[in-house]
Amino acid sequence: MKAMRFHEVGGPEVLQYEEVPLPTPAAGQVRLQVAASAFNAADNGMRAGFLPIPVVLPHVPGYDVSGTVDAVGEGVDGLQVGDAVIGFLPMEQDGGAAQYVIAPAQALVGAPATIPLTDAAALPSVALTAWQALFDEGGLQAGQRVLVVGAGGVVGKYATALAKRAGVHVVATASPRSVDAVRAAGADQIVDHTRTDLLTAVEEPVDVLLNLAPLDPEEFTALVALVRDGGTVVSTTAFIPTPGDDARGVSAVTVFVRPHRERLAELVSLVDDGTLHVEVTRRISLAELPALHAEAVAGRIPGKVVVVPE
Repeated sequence: MKAMRFHEVGGPEVLQYEEVPLPTPAAGQVRLQVAASAFNAADNGMRAGFLPIPVVLPHVPGYDVSGTVDAVGEGVDGLQVGDAVIGFLPMEQDGGAAQYVIAPAQALVGAPATIPLTDAAALPSVALTAWQALFDEGGLQAGQRVLVVGAGGVVGKYATALAKRAGVHVVATASPRSVDAVRAAGADQIVDHTRTDLLTAVEEPVDVLLNLAPLDPEEFTALVALVRDGGTVVSTTAFIPTPGDDARGVSAVTVFVRPHRERLAELVSLVDDGTLHVEVTRRISLAELPALHAEAVAGRIPGKVVVVPE
């Protein structure tokens, strides 16, 4: 089979499109014929060697995957050949940037029925990040207020939709190019951060501040004033310290996404009932993946890109 692998960490040039043996599932595993994998910023970090995920080299990137069950190992219940599934694979193991991938059965759930299987690869880790940041770490509840900084990104739009569904008042920042999408996701108030001072635009304290943007540390610290006493600041930008305020009981949490099969299955159901929109801005071939990594090195890639094997 064909796979994209890197045998050493480094720049995008270490990615090699090569022939590798077809893997066989062990007990508790299944083999997927890959429909697509999704590119995430962490893929770039692991390839470059600055994200501390203990991958075994050579490594196939692409931990978000969709596909069809092709073979089933011993002891697997609930999955059979032909099932359409998605999964957030263990990040240290080979991913879905290949024609086939081995996956733990416990990492997989049935794919959404209302969108193409290729596009479904775009859902797992980003939607889980939004849920975990808001509810598991932020403790957000119905009737509360949340400020989503960077709501125009993929995680931000999921966070906006999930918070609104939970009965939360959503204040969101967005640039002019993403205002319509953030509004469609359900934001109650949208602040154009390119033209408006957020500190003056948010008139009532929020219970949770969710940051998804690469803020200047001083700017981030200043935004803590918008959080009520006893509230929470949650951030997904691990390279920036998450500020809190001990004097007011404002806690600070940095989120790194975790697998959660039951929650992922719930997110699939929210896609199928129309609550969540799965965003795919580009579809590229497996052979084009090094060029996409080069784009990521040069700057942030807007939207969501899925990688489709030939």
